[in-house]
Amino acid sequence: MEKFFSTTESAVLFPEFIRRMVQSGVEQSVLSDVMAVHTKVDASEYVGGVLTDDTDYSTTTTDGAALPTATYLESSSILTLDKYGRAVHASYEAVRRQKLDAFGSILRAIGVRLSNTILVKATEKMIENAGSTIAAETSGSISYTDLTNLYGAFQDFDMTALLASPSAAAVIMALDQMQEMASTQPNVITLPFGAQLRKCASMDTGYLVGLDTQFAMEMVTSGDLILETDKLIDNQLDVITMSLHVGFRVMTADAIHILSL
Repeated sequence: MEKFFSTTESAVLFPEFIRRMVQSGVEQSVLSDVMAVHTKVDASEYVGGVLTDDTDYSTTTTDGAALPTATYLESSSILTLDKYGRAVHASYEAVRRQKLDAFGSILRAIGVRLSNTILVKATEKMIENAGSTIAAETSGSISYTDLTNLYGAFQDFDMTALLASPSAAAVIMALDQMQEMASTQPNVITLPFGAQLRKCASMDTGYLVGLDTQFAMEMVTSGDLILETDKLIDNQLDVITMSLHVGFRVMTADAIHILSL
């Protein structure tokens, strides 16, 4: 005999289904791939650590002399987390009569858009705190030489990812040097020198961001995705709200370099 969920079971399981679908959309975006560290806190503010390491590593010492010192202390500035979210009003008919897979796909799409918007905040932080910014050879255009110059800006670290707006990514994909790469890597676009090209919706079209994803950025969130549901009985609406408190810190500026277009 086919078993159906009771009203009580549905009240418990349906919000969890929604949370998982939205969270799945967030996790499949570029955001989770370019963060070196994800820190969860129980507050809306966060104080991170800052490394001061100014002495050149080529400095030598003699027996008994002090070694060059690197210090790791709490930052003097406080990171305030921003709140991002979305409220979804779903009618009784849309939720109860449509296929659950279709509704789940819509929820994942919301998660992807939410994550892409948050990623823009991360790229802004990278642009503001990068180790260096170099200018394109010709203003407003992208050449392969510009990409190699950006790659050459990395010293101790490697450029493992290149973040670009959709329009800039399209220009890069059209370069002659990318033709073979595009044909051999249909799902992961890799530049000839190894960095992955990652398209970022709504990113500033005036910049390309190169980074070493193992060392560059820390993402700080206040817990997991928060989801609440309610009902408007007179309109037969399910009201679904989802929100996330998140902020970003540059951990190693030398692991980020910018190409200004």
